[in-house]
Amino acid sequence: MAGPLSGIRILEIAGIGPGPFAAMMLADMGAEVVRVDRAQAVRDNVTGSHWDVMLRGRRNIALDLKHPEGVETLLALVERADAIIEGFRPGVMERLGVGPDQCLARNPKLVFGRMTGWGQEGPYANSAGHDINYIALAGALAHFGRAGEPPTPPLNMVGDFGGGGMLLAYGVVCALLESQRSGKGQVVDAAMVDGSAVLMSMFWGFKNIGMFDENARGTNLLDTGAHFYDVFECADGEWVSIGSIEPQFYALLLEKTGITGGTGSPDATEFAAQMDRSKWPQLKEKLAAVFRTKTRAQWNEIMEGTDVCYAPVLRMSEAAEHPHNVARNTFVKVGGITQPAPAPRYSRTTTNVPTPPAHAGEHTRAVLAEWGFGAARIDALIAAGAARQTSSTAPSK
Repeated sequence: MAGPLSGIRILEIAGIGPGPFAAMMLADMGAEVVRVDRAQAVRDNVTGSHWDVMLRGRRNIALDLKHPEGVETLLALVERADAIIEGFRPGVMERLGVGPDQCLARNPKLVFGRMTGWGQEGPYANSAGHDINYIALAGALAHFGRAGEPPTPPLNMVGDFGGGGMLLAYGVVCALLESQRSGKGQVVDAAMVDGSAVLMSMFWGFKNIGMFDENARGTNLLDTGAHFYDVFECADGEWVSIGSIEPQFYALLLEKTGITGGTGSPDATEFAAQMDRSKWPQLKEKLAAVFRTKTRAQWNEIMEGTDVCYAPVLRMSEAAEHPHNVARNTFVKVGGITQPAPAPRYSRTTTNVPTPPAHAGEHTRAVLAEWGFGAARIDALIAAGAARQTSSTAPSK
């Protein structure tokens, strides 16, 4: 494996959403990440790669953690790992016999990463929840949306992935760096409500100086209140994005739209007071009318490559084909499936294109053998049902 985390071994206890995303991020950076799936999830005669892009870049073993030998197998793997990550509710790993106390007893240098919505303690800790709930309690969801409309959840990117999986990956790497100095492991408590709150840091600063009105959604600088920071529909029904905040960029926006120096456009003097919030709604209507006079392709010709702070609003498939993204290899094909490439990039420890997603139990025998288990022991574990190996025609990785 290549990448800055090459040589690091991480166990991922199978889960959904932010846990697999964190594991993908770590694997993308070169860590050897082994996903530990449930034995009950194994299906025989699977073909091709798994559909889930977030499972890329790592191998998969299947253990029954309700079987004593399955638990012992995981603890034996922990002895050889640098970190373990899991995304169960608080107390589940402890009840299985593989909680932090048990794991750190077997490997005192282990980093034990925990991903939950509400955190390991607090009044909500044992309640079910999803991204929409975590960003609501974090004080983020209330501020997504347009004036006069309900809060609009921004897909599940803020809680699950930005405030969740990314926070866990960051926390694990920080703890790994510290453990190299101290020789001691620790628990990383990554909560999506905490991470979502952290992502709002800039707006707490703006609120403190009166630049963000928390009681007036959709009227502020960056929440679609401003006429110069929004999306606009074009003549062909497509959309473009404008972020002309700085005065010089705003002046260029007015020039490129023909508001200054053009004919038949709104009076440029109306647009002179850029930061007069009382005028933002009416100026937005007039600017929207201008954008509806041309297609998205025509606006691309006028504005792409300039300092307007402009980009077309692209669907996923369109983004993969845009010349800028093609030039940077922002998207790659893995197992024939187009998907985002690993990020960020490094000048020396270059990352590889990830391997395709694996099926549950696809590499049980191979991984156990590489991690120190003898053939007879592996056969015994599989015979006892403590571990499972799928019969697969999927390509071996």
